[in-house]
Amino acid sequence: MKAISPITVGLIALLLCLPVLPACTASPRDGYSFASSFSDDVRTVSVPIFDNTTFTPGLGAMLSEAISKEIQRSTPWLVVSGERADTELTGTITDADLRRLSNTQGTGLVEEVALRLTADFDWTDLRTGSTRQARRGFSATSTFLPRQGINERIEVGQREAIEELAHDIVAELRSAW
Repeated sequence: MKAISPITVGLIALLLCLPVLPACTASPRDGYSFASSFSDDVRTVSVPIFDNTTFTPGLGAMLSEAISKEIQRSTPWLVVSGERADTELTGTITDADLRRLSNTQGTGLVEEVALRLTADFDWTDLRTGSTRQARRGFSATSTFLPRQGINERIEVGQREAIEELAHDIVAELRSAW
């Protein structure tokens, strides 16, 4: 049996995809789109350090840093200082809740722990003073394993929850669908 060349496979794949392309639109509101779902009237965002009303120090700075990196990674916007920004994302970490998920059978020691971080945030257009997005009680949860043999520290859970919360907050900044 004769092998099919990679060029032939590519042409066949292209021909199969051509009928689908007209279904894609220029606007994400109208269906599938190749256009960005992030607002194109925003070019810069300021992310000051989030306030932290929990008893866990440093979470506000960690979240702000993670949000800044996520904005740079997944949006067309630049992160700049406040006075040069089109918009500003401010917020407060309101809760850091630890919950025991499981215990070791013989000793009763904690085996797996869930950490839930909750935050409020406001995204303000500094050019108009209007609020573009505001959310309350926005949360993310991660787990870590402090049990003997694995010995994960609470910082592992904090870092994972911070990363998830940053990703979810930035996803909320998308244009209205």
